[in-house]
Amino acid sequence: MSELNFISTENAPAAVGPYSQAVAYDNVLYVSGQLGLNPETMTLADGFAAQTRQSIKNLGAILEKAGCTVSDIISVDVFLVDMAEFKTLNEIYADFMGDHKPARAAIQVAALPLGGLVEIKCVARKK
Repeated sequence: MSELNFISTENAPAAVGPYSQAVAYDNVLYVSGQLGLNPETMTLADGFAAQTRQSIKNLGAILEKAGCTVSDIISVDVFLVDMAEFKTLNEIYADFMGDHKPARAAIQVAALPLGGLVEIKCVARKK
């Protein structure tokens, strides 16, 4: 029987609730939603673009801790407070993903924890 493997790194913000940064099960890694929080100060970056970059940086740190890379990402879910920021999201996201194009959803929400402007989560394969 497979076991759950809880992933945690100091290079990404600590969970702001009763959950793990990521959980691996079999060959799949489930990364919890990442806000644009600086892991050292636990404060949000200033503005949508900076929060998006920090959120993606946090995802990358968790992927790395789990032994994964961007090319292992299977799907991504993005939650935005303002869909008018969709173009900015796509530009930053494309820089991070490069030629890799996993499945993705982008959903406008009424609010995010701590007043965040964007939250990004992903599922990746573990080798």
